[in-house]
Amino acid sequence: MNRRNLLLASTAKVYGTPYLEYLRDDIINFFSGTEAIIFIPFARPGGATFSEYTNMAKSFFKRFDMRLHGIHESNNMKKALSEAKGIFVGGGNTFLLLKTLYDQSLLEVIKKKIIEGIPYLGTSAGSNILGKSIKTTNDMPIVYPPSFDAIQAVPFNINPHYTDQHPGSKHMGETRDTRIKEFLKYNDITVVGLREGSYLQVVGDKISLGGPHKAKIFQPGSKPVELVANDDLSFLLKDEISG
Repeated sequence: MNRRNLLLASTAKVYGTPYLEYLRDDIINFFSGTEAIIFIPFARPGGATFSEYTNMAKSFFKRFDMRLHGIHESNNMKKALSEAKGIFVGGGNTFLLLKTLYDQSLLEVIKKKIIEGIPYLGTSAGSNILGKSIKTTNDMPIVYPPSFDAIQAVPFNINPHYTDQHPGSKHMGETRDTRIKEFLKYNDITVVGLREGSYLQVVGDKISLGGPHKAKIFQPGSKPVELVANDDLSFLLKDEISG
């Protein structure tokens, strides 16, 4: 039985608010009673060091008397992760994040912990890596992971920071919809476009959408559909392979 308990956010910040503030109440509830939260800073936004990134996350969690430690602070990352009671994977560059997880042989450890049911919070790249692959990230491939295959804790892909084409825009480059349409030509995988401030809550075999915006669901051979907050998105798990 899959006991996953996931909070997968499009972003760590929305315009005009501090780091994680828009998710504050959800995070407090999500990690309530949780000890030993492990933070994985491998995505390194803007080239931040592991310590710089971890300290930013610590400052948020400390406000609510929650203990958080960077995985790099342990002499044995596998052991620290296997003993964690909660996991937070921050955003940044998805390629760098996935490569580092492969290099440290941590992908299967994370998946095992998710199946066991410990709370997992992901923002941006940290949400991306729970899909089937990272092929729908918006990030530049600054490093080359051994594979684009991700943790596959859910049987679809996520496109964090999904944006709509603005009416009257003179921008002639490809839109996000165009890029996802290209992906679907070669990949039989559903893609969930998460706008800024939106997030998915996955509890076992149930998925719901939170936040103020609709999510856009792209499926091969179908027109995209828009779903609103509190809609049941559990149909996205229909392609799940048991075992």
